Amino acid sequence: MSVPLLELRNVHAVAEDTSILRGVDLIINPGEVHALMGPNGAGKSTLASVVMGHPGYRVTEGQILLNGDDIARWSPDQRARAGIFLAFQYPEAISGVSVIQFLRQAMVARKGLSELSVLEVRLELAEWMDRLGMDPAFAERHLNDGFSGGERKRNEVLQMALLEPVVALLDETDSGLDIDALRIVARGVRTVRSEHPAMGVVVVTHYVKLLEEIEPDRVHILVDGQIVHSGGVELAATIEHDGYDAWRTVLR
Repeated sequence: MSVPLLELRNVHAVAEDTSILRGVDLIINPGEVHALMGPNGAGKSTLASVVMGHPGYRVTEGQILLNGDDIARWSPDQRARAGIFLAFQYPEAISGVSVIQFLRQAMVARKGLSELSVLEVRLELAEWMDRLGMDPAFAERHLNDGFSGGERKRNEVLQMALLEPVVALLDETDSGLDIDALRIVARGVRTVRSEHPAMGVVVVTHYVKLLEEIEPDRVHILVDGQIVHSGGVELAATIEHDGYDAWRTVLR
């Protein structure tokens, strides 16, 4: 039996002693896309942050396994080097650091190298920017500085392509995007997956439109820090039509 890429076993987490996650179980196998949906404040983004090791959250119970290794006590840096990638809902701007400078350092860390030439990075970056339909001048701009919402999200997809993660967590990547920008980002995610078919993906979203573009294998409903129901992609359409009230009653 193969070992899951990522497995959460009865994960409980708190933020400043406030319980946020209350026993989450989740298994992501190679090549699978899982969507995480739920009402505001359900703990969706928290779950992604907990897996990434955000210092604002503390795991009080359970295990987070990456390729069978418990990483619940690892630092965010260790998790990133091991292959966990988080695409932020609101990517930060870093003035003075170009996209290529940032990616060069990130690639060195991810691949465990002592050095990586600028030429190597430029060649790989140029190839992926062409595949993602991005202007080559983008590489020289300061990271997210003056970027539109769509440019920031496409930059996250570019990072995902170059860092080749084991598991990619996409935290509301569709937030603030119009339909055209959403389709461009979704197409980018599909392109990266075609190159790295074993990569696992967890999509945190409120919207069915993104799931129509990315087509998840499983959809999970998170309510009050617990996964209360899981199903196929048709579950997302049910949520869009009926909302979350039926699932809230599960916890009453």
